[in-house]
Amino acid sequence: LQLLEGQVVGGEQAKNKDLKEKRKRQKKYADERRKQLVAALQQSDEDSSDWVLLNVYDSIQEEVRAKSKLLEKMQEKLRAAETEIKDLQSEFELEKIDYLGTIRRLERDLLLFQQLLDQVQSLVRRDCNYSNLEKIKHQSIWDEENGCWKIPEPVIQRTHLP
Repeated sequence: LQLLEGQVVGGEQAKNKDLKEKRKRQKKYADERRKQLVAALQQSDEDSSDWVLLNVYDSIQEEVRAKSKLLEKMQEKLRAAETEIKDLQSEFELEKIDYLGTIRRLERDLLLFQQLLDQVQSLVRRDCNYSNLEKIKHQSIWDEENGCWKIPEPVIQRTHLP
C-alpha cells in the first residue's frame, strides 16, 4: 500500500529527477525575484511607492486628488532635475571657457619663446653644442618625478689646428 501511495502521491512523475530540478530552479528564481521586489520597494521613498502599488479608492474624486498630488510631486522632481542639469551645463561651459583661455595664453607664450629662441640662436657661438637646437631637442629627456626637462649642459667644442 505504501509503495502504491508513493507512486500515486506526486503523480507518475514523482521520481523524475529532471522535473524536481526544474521545480527547484523555478522556486529559486521566484525567491530571488521576490527579494528584488522587496528591495525595490524599500529603496523607493514612501511617496513614490504610491504609484507602484495598486490603490483602491472610495470615489473618483479621491482618486483624482491622490493622482494630482502624485503628479505635483513628480513635476517638482522634474523641475529639480532640470535645474540640476542647467547648473551642470553652466559649470561645464565656464570650465570650457577657462580651458580655452588657458590654451590661448599658452599658445601665445609658446610663440613668444619660439621667436626669442630664433633671435637668440644667431648669437650663440658656432662651436657651442647649443648652436644646433634640433640636436638639443633630441638629447633632452623629460623627468617624470620632477616634472621638468633635463637638458644637456652647454659645451664649447674647441678645435685645435695642428
